[in-house]
Amino acid sequence: MSSLHDLYRDHGQSPWLDNLRREWINDGELDRWVERGVRGLTSNPSIFQKAMTAGNEYDDQFARLLADGMGVADAYWELVLTDIVGALDVLAPVYEESDGLDGFVSVEVDPKLARDTESTLDAARALHQRVDRPNLYVKIPGTVEGLPAIQAMTAEGRSVNVTLLFSLDRYAEVIEAYLRGLEDCQGDLSSVSGVASFFISRTDTEVDRRLEAVGTPEALALRGQTAVAQGQVAYQIFKQKFSGPRWDALASRGARVQRPLWASTSTKNPAYPDTLYVDQLIGPDTVNTLPDATLEAFTDHGTLARTVDADPDAAQAILDRVTDVGVDLEAVADRLEDEGVSAFVKSFEDLLESLTATADRLMEGARAESNWLDQMEGHR
Repeated sequence: MSSLHDLYRDHGQSPWLDNLRREWINDGELDRWVERGVRGLTSNPSIFQKAMTAGNEYDDQFARLLADGMGVADAYWELVLTDIVGALDVLAPVYEESDGLDGFVSVEVDPKLARDTESTLDAARALHQRVDRPNLYVKIPGTVEGLPAIQAMTAEGRSVNVTLLFSLDRYAEVIEAYLRGLEDCQGDLSSVSGVASFFISRTDTEVDRRLEAVGTPEALALRGQTAVAQGQVAYQIFKQKFSGPRWDALASRGARVQRPLWASTSTKNPAYPDTLYVDQLIGPDTVNTLPDATLEAFTDHGTLARTVDADPDAAQAILDRVTDVGVDLEAVADRLEDEGVSAFVKSFEDLLESLTATADRLMEGARAESNWLDQMEGHR
């Protein structure tokens, strides 16, 4: 038993893996992560960009798709969904053993749709219908435009991972969209699931930059504290929203809470402990999705203790102090949301450009081989 098992058994937090590579499915590495205690997996366009441009693992399937007349963009989704289905197979036993609590694999809609409600909804439905697995989460950005899509998907009984959350106010709106979706749902609520992904480390990166611009001793002393404090305050919102008569009525119909998911949990500042965003956000009914390097660090020297609600007043006090020294946290959230959407769009577009170049290389190789065979045939 590893500390990842202890994290779930003793503290109610599910550790997920924030990475996916095809070779991990083929060589059993993903199975080994599950054996070590990983209970779910998240992906995004940046992860697939790194995976597909790192070697030639995808070339054979890509070449077959091109030979069948498929365009590069459609071939991209075939490559992605092949990996997603492979990961879903590996995590399916976790889904069954946990009665649908864990074992999920997340795939994101086209990030270019983040500001388009109807197109996001159409794309999310299409992914759910195409994959048709109970342990699939389709990721929808928690933008203003994403909120109606989240509600509609939940009302249809489809499970959603709400991504790119940076604001406490927006988080409350995401919970409201989920609750309304459950109230609108006519089906079995026990089969509907959801997580809301709060991006952690990016908040500290941006807030620290602004604190350093303020430059006062009080501002500088606050560096590296905002992201954890915001996550801890978000947990208080979670506990408040998923309690009381309204929630009790839904729970009586089998509804599940929409768990907070801590994302972007690798530390970007080397001056901070490498397990900072795990150690300080541990608590029941939460998920932490970690890159493999952070998972390794936590299993080696992470701290197992319930911390996410150890001192909520202190967490709120930190946010108040950050505001008092002149940092506008809503402006921070708006900037990070825009940057997050833009980063995923860029990864998506860069990957399509890279795949187009690969397609040209593969087709050129196929033409060269065909010409050689023709020449050989002519010599006979």
